[in-house]
Amino acid sequence: MTYKQMTARSTAVSAATFERAASGAVVPSWETVQEFILATLGEGDFHPEPFMDRARHLWIKARRATRAPFYVGQAPDPTLLSSPADLVRALRHQHVWAGYPTPGEMERMFGPGILPRTTARRIIEGDVLPVDPQQAIAFLKACYVVRAADLQQWLASAVRVLRDIPARSRNLDSWVRAHQQMVRQAQTESAAQAPPSTSQDRQAV
Repeated sequence: MTYKQMTARSTAVSAATFERAASGAVVPSWETVQEFILATLGEGDFHPEPFMDRARHLWIKARRATRAPFYVGQAPDPTLLSSPADLVRALRHQHVWAGYPTPGEMERMFGPGILPRTTARRIIEGDVLPVDPQQAIAFLKACYVVRAADLQQWLASAVRVLRDIPARSRNLDSWVRAHQQMVRQAQTESAAQAPPSTSQDRQAV
């Protein structure tokens, strides 16, 4: 396909943007990657989800390779956090590991009011922690921590370390409830992904 033909199948991206994305000179925005895939799918490709999942994985790796400093060699482990300072640092490292999404990109993922770009910028710079669990979840999802099993580990760590901040301990119940809800969601997701049992399995039981 020519880039002009691709543009005819896209309502958001120009031929010049498609050409620049394919050049390898820059890592394009995720929105451009999505449009690139949709514009080049065949007529029989009714389910683009596998393409999108693979593309997102590769896109994050490309952003990380071109943006992340050398000292962030792996994703942070939230189970190792023991202080508010650890949580601040881990959130910043998760942002780096996600390939430095800009505050504007992070805000657009959720719409106005959920994660304002000014708040996202202050969290990225280490000036503040998320004000509530909803904002923490939004920040983490914007950094591509999306599985409930992973999010519940971050919330568990937040509950543990925020006890040491008097101003936050008064609001700790909301963090505890959010963690409990995420644990249940993780269990539901795990059950949904488990392979169905066979008749032989049931007989063995």
